[in-house]
Amino acid sequence: SKHVLIPRNTLTQKPILNLSSLPGTTFTPLKLKFFSGGAVRRSTGASGARMSATAASSYAAALADVAAANNTLDATTADIEKIDEIFSEAQVSDYFANPTLAVEKKRKLIDEIAESSGFQPHTRNFLYILVDAQRIDLINEIAKEFELVYNSLTETELAVVTSVVKLESQHLAQIAKQVQKLTGTKNVRIKTLLDPSLVAGFTVRYSGSKLIDMSVRKQLEDIAAQLELGDISLAV
Repeated sequence: SKHVLIPRNTLTQKPILNLSSLPGTTFTPLKLKFFSGGAVRRSTGASGARMSATAASSYAAALADVAAANNTLDATTADIEKIDEIFSEAQVSDYFANPTLAVEKKRKLIDEIAESSGFQPHTRNFLYILVDAQRIDLINEIAKEFELVYNSLTETELAVVTSVVKLESQHLAQIAKQVQKLTGTKNVRIKTLLDPSLVAGFTVRYSGSKLIDMSVRKQLEDIAAQLELGDISLAV
């Protein structure tokens, strides 16, 4: 039977990141089906971008395979969402991008992030592998690719709901049910964003490019267009 996935809180409380050294730890390496190890040679320009996209997709698929085998796809997805948000912070990404820092120090920070966030063991090991292979710079791209793999494996439609203020869970559930009716998908997963420029109301983007616009900004723009006031700007 069809069911709706109620949105999870992607990061209810950000871990406190201490960049000082931490005690070491041992781990069982996650075995990937690609890249025998070591740094992958970087390329610049369009070819470099394609190689990065391919690598990110391969890493994401490998992690999804492990998560599916362990029956932890949902938990791993929650881990990746947290990682995506954490590594979007300049302090964190700059730390891991610093070539003068020893790999062991980067592993120790991964330990702190993993412990404070409650990551699955294979998620922590996956981050170790990226650090060892000097591919941690791909983590945000990997997160996007992993989301696509997850949606495919679970027959899930992602709907991005953008609003001025945080919507109540029951309203999000209603939106999810409507998207499910429109798409006929088995599951609907909601991701929420805030955008004060909408003035009021909300928008829903699904299936990549389809948009439901229930914002006051859209209504005002339509009125302006009808009155041939296309140059009008909204002060928010």
